[in-house]
Amino acid sequence: MRKTITLFFILFLFAFAVKAQIGDYKSHTVYIYNFTKYVQWPATYKSGDFVIAVYGLSPLTAQLRAATANKNVGGQKIVVKQYLSLNAIENPHIIFVTLQQSKNLENIKKRLEGKSTLIVTEKPGLGPQSHINFILREGKWKIELNNAAVEAAGLKVSTQLSRIAIPVK
Repeated sequence: MRKTITLFFILFLFAFAVKAQIGDYKSHTVYIYNFTKYVQWPATYKSGDFVIAVYGLSPLTAQLRAATANKNVGGQKIVVKQYLSLNAIENPHIIFVTLQQSKNLENIKKRLEGKSTLIVTEKPGLGPQSHINFILREGKWKIELNNAAVEAAGLKVSTQLSRIAIPVK
């Protein structure tokens, strides 16, 4: 009986954690969709599809696809792609690096060197290495903004986005 109760409790906690993570990705989805509006890409990125990439496995992929279905940015159709291989990554406008793939951030940056791809991460401490990093503060998702890295990638961030972000020095 005691084993059954313990097993039930563990399963309950696991289900709660999974639900919390999916709920957290709803915030990420809203933020990432809004990045399409508050970040400006160079003219060479204003034709073809607007590509949001997810590197690694994440519930965020399906949520982004649902949130961006039939949506456009400046006349470009938003397309969400999932990459499981570093070599498959082409030239996305935005790439979200999952927590599990954070260990490959330096290789991702080398792969995208010289490109105007907004690199978004979700691991504490990655603000200085990425462009935008999600962090949990006081129970709410916030974003860290590395303005120097964003500008070096040829991107411009609106003042509205800068105001809500925590600056990385």
